[in-house]
Order: sequence, then structure tokens, then C-alpha cells
Amino acid sequence: GVDVSLWLTVPLTILTAGFMIRAFIIFHDCGHGSFFKSQRANDLLGIITGILAFTPYYRWKHEHAIHHATSGDLDRRGVGDIYTMTVQEYLAASWWKQTGYRIMRNPFAMLLIGPVIVFVIGERIPPAKGKREIASVWWTNLALAVIVTVMGLTFGWKNYLITQLLVLLFGSSAGVWLFYVQHNYEGVYWERHSQWDYFKASMQGSSFYKLPAILQWFSGNIGFHHIHHLGSKIPNYNLPKAYQENPVFHVKPLTLLSSFKCLQWRVYDEANHRLTGWEVLKQYRQKSNTA
Repeated sequence: GVDVSLWLTVPLTILTAGFMIRAFIIFHDCGHGSFFKSQRANDLLGIITGILAFTPYYRWKHEHAIHHATSGDLDRRGVGDIYTMTVQEYLAASWWKQTGYRIMRNPFAMLLIGPVIVFVIGERIPPAKGKREIASVWWTNLALAVIVTVMGLTFGWKNYLITQLLVLLFGSSAGVWLFYVQHNYEGVYWERHSQWDYFKASMQGSSFYKLPAILQWFSGNIGFHHIHHLGSKIPNYNLPKAYQENPVFHVKPLTLLSSFKCLQWRVYDEANHRLTGWEVLKQYRQKSNTA
């Protein structure tokens, strides 16, 4: 534990975070009704793994279904995704909204501070509507309150809280990173609703994140994200098989090394159909001043 050695605790919490990510992918598949043939079995395991991941099952299931139905649609952003502004939206926004967006899209806030806040605090707050989704939040909160109390009293509050927060930090940060690179990469598909196409949104709006074998295992094959978005009923354990058997899925992969380039993307340049960094704002302002 923490009292024995912090240097031993940190690598063990990283390993535990890896298992938490894998549990989250199982939770995710249960939300799609794909992990088991039985919907009841999916819901039961989804609730259990959701508690382990500090995430209410039915609320997340509902929001994630919206994400799948709206991914790559510029007119239906904002639910179950990492919010991305277009250049024109950013330039037209108030200074305080621009500031908030800059903070939110900063890698330190988005990948380190934000994920912990979302999973520890954000997921504890019930939505405004949806009887089942609201109940899901309260029952998950109750289960977590019992677990946290028992763990704290059993192992000591200091030991438990430090360990649990480290697991959540490493696990949620890696999870948000995975989600980020799956929809924020060079050449990603974004289109207005009238021109939006589900096949293109899946195949061009979701990356094929080719990870080393050990990371692919811990992330539950979620790197085959283009296949997952095209057929969300395919369970994670069958995604590699689907890739191997269908040449249409053999798209250009995003590797672990090349994925770090994704950190530079901040806004979507709708006129040129590309993600870009803050530098493009200066160009648009200069065009506006000379027009």
C-alpha cells in the first residue's frame, strides 16, 4: 500500500487503471447490447462494470447512443463527445466563451484535470430528464458511497483515497485520450446535417488506432473504432476478426507515435474541411480586416 512504498503504489495503480479501462470497454459493449446475446445479461454486467468505472450505466448508454447517431454531424454536436467549435463559431463567440473553450481544449485540462472531474463529480449529477437515466445516477451514487465507505474503513482513508484517485487519474486520462484520438485526427470527417452520411461518418470520422498488442488488449480492441461505429453490435472481441475478413476496413491506421500529432487540433476549419490549430484564427481575422 501507500504506507509501504509510493513507488510500488504508482505502477500498481497504472496496472489497475489498465484493467479499469478494459472493464469500461465491456461496460461500453453492454450499453450497445453486444457483449452478450441476452439484453438482461448485458444490462446486469453493464451496471456492475459501470459502478467499477464510476459511471451510471443507463445514463451513459443513452448519451452514447446519441453520440453514435450524431458523430461527424456539425449540426448535432455536444452530447457524448469532446466538443469542437468551428472557426467561425469561435470567432463569433464572446470572450468568456472563447476563454472557456481554450481552457477546455488545452491538453493539460482535457486529459488530466477534466477526466477526473467528469468521473468523480460530473457523473454524480443526474440529468434533467429521463426517469431511468436519473435513477441510474442515484443508484450508482449509492453503490459507490457504500463501496467507498467500506474500503476507507477497511484499508484506511488515506491509503484508499490516494490509491483510488491515482487509478481514476490514470484510467480516465487514458480513456479520454482514446476517445479524443478516435474523432480528432487529420482528415477526420465532419459535415452539416443535410450532407451528413452515416457510412462516411463511421469510416472517415472514426480512426483506426493501431496500438501495440498489450495496449490493444487493455483497450478492448476499441482502436478498430471505424468498424465499431459502422456496426456497434459487433462485440469488441470480434472487431479484429471483422477487420481481417473485410478489406474495406483496411484504412490508413493512426499509430501510437503519429497520434501525438492530434494534440495540436483545436478548431474545425469548415471552409477547408479540416481540423486545425489556433494559428488559423489569426489568418481569418486578417482576412476579415482586409475585406
